[in-house]
Amino acid sequence: MPHISIILPVLNEQTSISGGLSRLQPLRQQDCELIIVDGGSRDQTMALARPLADRVIASPKGRAAQMNAGAALAQSPLLWFLHADCLPPPDAAGIIRAALNDPARHWGRFDVRLSGCHPLLRMVETLMNLRSRLTGIATGDQGIFVRRELFERVGGYPALALMEDIALSRLLKRHGWPVCLRQRLQTSSRRWERDGILRTILLMWRLRLAYFLGVDPNHLARLYYR
Repeated sequence: MPHISIILPVLNEQTSISGGLSRLQPLRQQDCELIIVDGGSRDQTMALARPLADRVIASPKGRAAQMNAGAALAQSPLLWFLHADCLPPPDAAGIIRAALNDPARHWGRFDVRLSGCHPLLRMVETLMNLRSRLTGIATGDQGIFVRRELFERVGGYPALALMEDIALSRLLKRHGWPVCLRQRLQTSSRRWERDGILRTILLMWRLRLAYFLGVDPNHLARLYYR
């Protein structure tokens, strides 16, 4: 039985899926299984992913639904949720095992590093990591990992169109503070660079504030993905 199940939701990623999954292959040699969950791609994502993963399945569109579908098929006691554009440290599996070696620890996340070189991105990632450390709230870009038993106990990812990672963090926090690893997981900065760094910062602050004030996540998703 694999010790860690990596669950990765994808959608129309044919231009980058092979390269991204190739970088995860060393983890499959470290007692990890790799589960790809496609949310209805209209390209060759699933076909390209099959040779590079242990399982490739289809599910309804939406990260929450996709990650829950992957978790339902996972074979290991530890679940690790990654985004398709994330690159973890080479020894990430060992880091996660060590972080949860204490039975009192149930879940955690990595610090994040954005891939671009712009100085403002260094500020963004620093504030993201600091906010997470202070609040105990993790984002999907930080590679949330959790004991399977606790994930199932809280009901998995809430069925939200956006902010599903924040909602899950709130549920998990009731059972203990996350392990906030300082090792960094690199994630793509393409959205920040495409839409403008300051504009994206303001959009994310606006969306999070609206979510905490009770605005419908479906409306927030339309603003985020427009």
